[in-house]
Amino acid sequence: MSISISLIIIAFTVFASWKAWQDRAFMNNMVFNAAAIKERGEWYRFFSSGFVHKDTMHLVFNMYALYIFGSAGEYAFGIMFGKTLGGTAFLLFYLAAIGVSEVVSYQRHQDNYAYTSLGASGGVSAALWPFVMLGPWNWFIFPPLPAIILGVGYILYSDYKDRTGNDMIGHSAHLWGAIFGLVAYAGLSALFAPELLEFFWVQLLQPQGPEFSL
Repeated sequence: MSISISLIIIAFTVFASWKAWQDRAFMNNMVFNAAAIKERGEWYRFFSSGFVHKDTMHLVFNMYALYIFGSAGEYAFGIMFGKTLGGTAFLLFYLAAIGVSEVVSYQRHQDNYAYTSLGASGGVSAALWPFVMLGPWNWFIFPPLPAIILGVGYILYSDYKDRTGNDMIGHSAHLWGAIFGLVAYAGLSALFAPELLEFFWVQLLQPQGPEFSL
C-alpha cells in the first residue's frame, strides 16, 4: 500500500499551523516576510510560509482543496515518473509552487517589514491543474463548476483581484501558484507523459470520453 504524499503534507501543515497558533515566535519565524529575507537572508520563508495559516477556516479550506486535488496530482505524477518516484515528484512540484508563488510579493515588498503573508494557497493553486487536466468537465463541489471553468476562472479572478483588490488576501500568490502549476504540469507532461496532454485534449472535446488508466 503506497503512502499518500498529500495526506503527509496535510498532516504536517495541520501540525505546523496548530503550533504557530500556540507559539507567536514560531509563527513570526515561519511567515513570509520579504524584508527579513532580503536583510537577513532567511530564504526558507519562501517555503515555510506555506505550512502555517491564519486561522482554522483558512487551514480547513486549503487542506480540503489539497485533499481533493492531491490525489489527481499524485496519480498524474505517478504516470510521468512511476509509482515509486511519482509521490516525491509531486511533493517537489508542490514545494516549488509555494516558493514561486511568493516571488512577485518579494519584489513588491522587500523593503516593507510590515508586510507578511502565509498559507498554502500557492501550492494548492498549482495542484489544481492535474485535477483539471485529468477531468476538465468533472464538476467541483464548491464552487459548483466544471473543472476547466474553475481553473481558467481562478486565474482570471486572481489576476483581477491582484491588480485591483485591497482585501488583504494574497491574490498574487494564488495567481502565480496557478500559473506555475499550469505551465509546469503541462511542460512535464509533454516531456515525460505526452499521453496525458493527448487525453486532456480528447476529454476537452469529448466530455464523455473514457477515463485515463495506467
